[in-house]
Amino acid sequence: MAGSKPLAVYTDADDTDISLGVRMLESAGYEVRLLDTRDPAAIIAGAQGAEVLLPGYAATTCEVIEALPELKLVALMSMGFDYVDLEAASERGVWVTNVPGAATEEVATHALALLLTAARQLDFYRASATPERWNERAAVPPRRLSETTLGILGLGQIGREFARLAGPLFGRVIGYDPLLPVNEGVRAELAALGVTRTSLEEVRRASGVLSLHLPLTPETDWMIDADWLAEMPRGALLVNVSRGALIDNGALVAALDSGQLSGAALDVLEEEPPRPEHPLVGRDDVVLTPHIAYFSTRTEAEYVRVQAQNAVALAQTGAPESPVNQPVFPAV
Repeated sequence: MAGSKPLAVYTDADDTDISLGVRMLESAGYEVRLLDTRDPAAIIAGAQGAEVLLPGYAATTCEVIEALPELKLVALMSMGFDYVDLEAASERGVWVTNVPGAATEEVATHALALLLTAARQLDFYRASATPERWNERAAVPPRRLSETTLGILGLGQIGREFARLAGPLFGRVIGYDPLLPVNEGVRAELAALGVTRTSLEEVRRASGVLSLHLPLTPETDWMIDADWLAEMPRGALLVNVSRGALIDNGALVAALDSGQLSGAALDVLEEEPPRPEHPLVGRDDVVLTPHIAYFSTRTEAEYVRVQAQNAVALAQTGAPESPVNQPVFPAV
C-alpha cells in the first residue's frame, strides 16, 4: 500500500492518452503512477505496493506477479490476454480483466479491408498507376470472390461480425469454432449470416480465403503450420487480425515463396515491432499493418475507460467487471 491510498500502476502507455483512466482511478481513491516501461525488472521495482497493475503491451509474468504481493488486479487494455500468466494470477488470488467487445466493429472492418487489399492486389496496382507502368499487370490475376470459399476460424463476436461484412462477397462461407455452443439460437444466427458450420478439416481444405479470429492458447500456438498450409487450396489467401503466434512464420514464408499461398494479409506478427530483416516485412505478396485493427476514435477512449473501470469496480464492489479468470482466494 502506497501511503493511505491503494496504488494503481500503469506499466506502459506508448502513444495512448490515459488521462481519462487516471482521472477515473483518482476519483475512485487510487494513487496513480506511470512507469513507462515494459521491462519486467523495472516494473517490479516501480510497482512495489501496487494493488492494481494496468499494462499496455508489457507482459505480466509469473515472476512479476510473485514479486508484487499486494497485487489484486491486472487490468489489461486489450481483448487478448495471452501475455499474462493466467495460472499464476489465479493461484495467487489476482484478478485479470480484458476489454471485451469494444473493438468488434473495428477489427472485423479492418480484416475485410486487408482481405480486399490483398485479393485485389491494390498495393501492386497503386504502385503501377503511373504513366510509365500504366499497362503493367501482376503475374497472377486476382480471383473472383463470388467463386471463392471464405473460411473463418473462430466464430466469436469478431468472427461473426466479419462474416456479416464479408460473407455477401463470397460464393460460400464456412466456419469452425469448437467453443461456440451448439444450440438452436447459434444455428439460427449462423444461418442468418450465411455461415455453414463445418469441421476444422473442411475449413482447411476448402478455404480459398482463410481469416483467423482465434485467441492465442497452447492449442492454437503455431496452429497454422507447414502441414496446415500444404493442405489449403493452392493460391489461397491468409488473413490474420488476431495474434501473430497463430502462424509459423517460416512456414508462411515458404508457402508464399512456393506459390502455395498467393498472399497474406496481416495486422499482427509474432515479433512486434518486427526487426528490419523480418521475412514478412516489405514483401509484395504481404499486406501488413502495425497491430492497428482495433483502433478508432471510439476505441481510443473506450479501451482506456474499460481498463480503468475494472479497477474502479474492484475498489467499489470487491470484484472487477470483465474478468477472464477466477482467482483462488485463501480461506478467511
